[in-house]
Amino acid sequence: MDAIGFNGSLLLVEVIPIALIIGLPIISLLDLARKKMSGTPLAIWVLIICAVPLLGWVAYWVVRPTAEG
Repeated sequence: MDAIGFNGSLLLVEVIPIALIIGLPIISLLDLARKKMSGTPLAIWVLIICAVPLLGWVAYWVVRPTAEG
């Protein structure tokens, strides 16, 4: 399929990591917004998820914060 411009390794090497780095932080932020958190805990989680995308969303899904804090 390389003759028609499709390279299967491109999907694994470039597209999937980009989707993970961009998509999962967005999903984490949307889930955080749905929890109706406010104040300092919300700000801290947003900063963690945005500042360190890979570790931020992993930490978010491991800790699974509640709306109470």
